[in-house]
Amino acid sequence: MACRLCGSTNLAKFLDLGFTPPADGFLRREQLQEPETWYPLEVMLCRACGFIQLSYVVSPEVLYRHDYPYESSTTRAGRLHWEEFATTASRRLGLNPDDLVVDIGSNVGILLEAFRNHGTRILGVDPASNIVRIAEKRGIETLNEFFGHEVAREIVAAKGHAAVVTATNVFAHVNDLRSFMHAINFLLHQQGVFIFEAPYFVNLLNHLEYDTIYHEHLSYLSLKPLVNFFGEFGMEIFDVEERDIHGGSFRVYIGRRGQHPVAPVVGKMIQAEEDQGIYDLAVLNRFAAAVADNRRELRLLLHQLKHQGKRLAAVSAPAKGMTLLNYCRIGTETLDFVTEKSTLKIGRFTPGTHIPVQADAALLEQMPDYALLLAWNFAAEIMDNLAEYRERGGKFIIPIPTPTIV
Repeated sequence: MACRLCGSTNLAKFLDLGFTPPADGFLRREQLQEPETWYPLEVMLCRACGFIQLSYVVSPEVLYRHDYPYESSTTRAGRLHWEEFATTASRRLGLNPDDLVVDIGSNVGILLEAFRNHGTRILGVDPASNIVRIAEKRGIETLNEFFGHEVAREIVAAKGHAAVVTATNVFAHVNDLRSFMHAINFLLHQQGVFIFEAPYFVNLLNHLEYDTIYHEHLSYLSLKPLVNFFGEFGMEIFDVEERDIHGGSFRVYIGRRGQHPVAPVVGKMIQAEEDQGIYDLAVLNRFAAAVADNRRELRLLLHQLKHQGKRLAAVSAPAKGMTLLNYCRIGTETLDFVTEKSTLKIGRFTPGTHIPVQADAALLEQMPDYALLLAWNFAAEIMDNLAEYRERGGKFIIPIPTPTIV
C-alpha cells in the first residue's frame, strides 16, 4: 500500500486489532442468520511523512450509504460543543448573512443549525440517506451525496463560493484526500477557510484510546504530516484549538497561504509532537504493547466478576465500543445487553458480538450488578443521567485507559 497523504510505500505496521466488522454495522434480528463480513484493522506509520493510517480501506458505500446509525446530537455535551464551534468560528472569521457555510458529513445538521443561528447561509452534504431525511425534517438543506469535485461545482453554480467549509470527524474518514482537497479548494472563495475537527492522535497515544480505531477512521491525525500536504494546494494551517470532545480533539484552521497570520501555537504543537516521539516506531510499539495489556486486564476483570456470579451489561453503543468488544472478544457470554439512547440502534444487535441493544431504561428495569461504560468519553454525563442506577447499588466499569470500577 501507499501512504494516502504523500504516496510513499515506506510504511510500517505497529498495531494489529485483528479482523472486525464495520463498527456501525448494527444488525436487525433477521440479519443475525446472514454472513457478516470482517475486515482487517491494522494501523501503519508512514516512515516518509509520519502520517498514521489504516492499511485496509472498506468501501464508503458499505460504511455510510445505507442505514447509517450515528446521530451527532444524542448527548448534551455534543450539542453544546457544536454550538461553541459555530460561535467561535463566526466571531473569529467575522461571518455575515451573505456568507455560505458548507458542512461536509453534516449528519442531522446540528452544527449547521448553530451557524444559521449566527445569521449565515448554510448547506449540508452527507451520503447517508436515512440521516439526510432527519436533517431535512429539521429544516437543514442537505445534498445526499459523497463530497467531491462534481458536488463542489454544483454548490458553486447554485449558491456561490463558500466562506467556510467544515468537516468535523470527516477528514479522517476520507480515503482520497488529494481529490477531497481539490474539491474544497474549488469550493472556497479566495479568503475562505477550511476547518476540520478530529480526534488528535497525541491524545489517542497518551490515553490509550485504541477503541477509537475503526474502519470509518482511516487516518489518525497530527499536525506535522499535514503541513506539506496543505502546502501542495497553496494553503497553510494558521491556527489550532484543542477541545475535550471525543477523548481529546483538535480543530484546525486552513486558509490560502498569506491570507491569515499563523498563530504561534501551530509551531509549538508540531515541536511537541516531535518531542513526544509520536513518529518514532519504538514509541508506537510500546503503545501497541500497552493495548494488549489493557485487553488482558479488562478480560480478567470481567471474567472474575462473572465467576463471582455477577450480572453484567454495557451502557451506550458507540462505534468505538464495537472495536473494544470485538478486539477484546467480549460478547453475550459476558454481557446480557447493551443500552442506548439512539433510536437508530435500539432493537438491533452489536456487530460481530451480537449483543442485544436495549433502551437505557433496561438498566434500571434489569439492574445488572455492573455496567461497562463504552462511551467513556461522555462518562460524567452518562453516570449523572443514570444516577439512580448507582443509588440502587449498580457499579460502572470504565475500560480506558485502565479498567476501573466506579
